[in-house]
Amino acid sequence: MQPLRMIQIGLAAACVIAIGLFVWLKLAAPAVQQSVADGFGAGEYRLTTTSGQPFTEASLKGQPSAVFFGFTHCPEVCPTTLGDIASWQEELGEAASDLNVYFVTVDPERDTVEQLGEYVSWVPGVEGVSGPREEIDKAIKAFRVYARKVPLDDGDYTMDHSASVLLFDDTGRLFEPIGYGEGFDRAIEKLRRLLAT
Repeated sequence: MQPLRMIQIGLAAACVIAIGLFVWLKLAAPAVQQSVADGFGAGEYRLTTTSGQPFTEASLKGQPSAVFFGFTHCPEVCPTTLGDIASWQEELGEAASDLNVYFVTVDPERDTVEQLGEYVSWVPGVEGVSGPREEIDKAIKAFRVYARKVPLDDGDYTMDHSASVLLFDDTGRLFEPIGYGEGFDRAIEKLRRLLAT
């Protein structure tokens, strides 16, 4: 086969691949992303917030929300994340009041609603969320987070858990996560985009 013919065949193949990729990016990929994002937070869990209100799938609707899973005996990730949330609120100023913030326990055996209320009380507007273990497990599944009890040598235990703050728009659809340690500027940029929707 002549070199020119081989080049023509190669270019034609590249064009077909490029068109296929374009069609995927424009049609199929957004549908897959949308269906994945729509599933986060959806479920039949029924928990209670530190203000005495129910926390259900409906709690994510009507106003943008940030949801974080953790526990009060957490040595580092949870207090650091609460500190991050406090600094985000300070930076956002009055706009921060447009964001519901929920701290959902992964350790309901130790974290009652009252204990969570004390734990989150230093960060304005953060609602602790607890309930029976079976309802917490439903929420963990609905939000697709990881949580596992880890025994300690002294007979006590700690919890391994996901460390991202999940952002939801006012329709209850996953907007974007903020990863643990992601950085102040990136977190603020995401929050401003969320609050502008």
